[in-house]
Amino acid sequence: MADFYENKQITEEVILVGVALGETSVTDESLDELEELAKTAGAVTVGRLIQNREMIHPGTYLGKGKLEELALLIAETQATGIICDDELSPAQMANMEDVLEIKVMDRTLLILDIFAQRATTREGKIQVELAQLRYRATRLVGMRDSLSRLGGGIGTRGPGEKKLEVDRRLIRERISQLKRELEDVKRHREVARQQRQRNQIPVAAIVGYTNAGKSTLLNRLTGAGVLEEDKLFATLDPTTRNLTLDDGQELLLTDTVGFIHKLPHHLVDAFRSTLEEAKYADILIHMVDASNPQAEMHMHVVYETLAALDIKDKKIITVFNKTDLIQDQESLVSLKDFRADYTVTASVKQGTGLDALLSTVQTILRANKLLIERVFDYAHAGEIAVIRKYGQLLEERYQEDGIYVKAYIPKDIYARLSF
Repeated sequence: MADFYENKQITEEVILVGVALGETSVTDESLDELEELAKTAGAVTVGRLIQNREMIHPGTYLGKGKLEELALLIAETQATGIICDDELSPAQMANMEDVLEIKVMDRTLLILDIFAQRATTREGKIQVELAQLRYRATRLVGMRDSLSRLGGGIGTRGPGEKKLEVDRRLIRERISQLKRELEDVKRHREVARQQRQRNQIPVAAIVGYTNAGKSTLLNRLTGAGVLEEDKLFATLDPTTRNLTLDDGQELLLTDTVGFIHKLPHHLVDAFRSTLEEAKYADILIHMVDASNPQAEMHMHVVYETLAALDIKDKKIITVFNKTDLIQDQESLVSLKDFRADYTVTASVKQGTGLDALLSTVQTILRANKLLIERVFDYAHAGEIAVIRKYGQLLEERYQEDGIYVKAYIPKDIYARLSF
């Protein structure tokens, strides 16, 4: 029994800290999301504190008075750590720990920590470790006497728990090795992508803010069996499944990692290869949690992130999801996405709106095809197999003078047929 208590996981109890440079309500909402992140990582929030300032304090994040107030709150709540809503500089983190004598984390470290929990594939694990090492590499200067600080997140997962030698040369070597491994994975994915392109199978990538219902959509449409949880970043590794539409057209549907406000730049770089699935997709299905009061801001973050990844000139279907959770239907009517080519309202979990979504996908795919109606002589019957493979055969009829065909076919396939 003694061993059980020795091995029992200790839950972190944290205080959330933010600096409001503008409206306090915006920072308060950001702390709400930070609390969800902390919960996802396995921590319990026991307090929060916001300071209104014209600029973040360059040395201690908060001003002297607020630091004293925070120290009292720590003593009152018996918190085991604090989480700041912005990425801290090494100096800010060290100075706050010196003053408060408590573990100090920032939003970036927390998100990295969650990614470390969620990564399951080889690529995901490489990307997470790469992002963690890059984050830690910037925090080595002046911290050789306090390397325990680099152990950092909730439960200190990742490189910190392995007690990596935090010598900059070793970290650089490890980063170089991980980059080579990632390039290898990227080459394998590129081969798979080229194969898909040769097979003329269109791709739709599901993008959106974290917890908008992307995995639920993939599961509903393809039975993919991807984890669904009401948590931020419930799934991390992308999953691709085949979907056959009602008109017989085949489509590859890819789930991607969720975006988030203040996405750490370390992760944007590390996950660029994963998110390239969206870059090479024919259609983007943009999932939005319409029941979230911050839906407008979430859409803005998604489009900003897509722009940062140079993902553009795509047909976009925005799905306003979770409509079953909306009490005030007027708020749904006022929700618009002027950057989308099409919008659909849905409750994916309830199964509503899916027919409209798939019909919209068919409309987009058909716009890139030509409708043909002609009779092939029997000597060219093999060309019908090409149409069947790459197009949508609507009607096929055997006649005395040949085979009558009515079909939608891709424009490049049209040029290969004997007309």
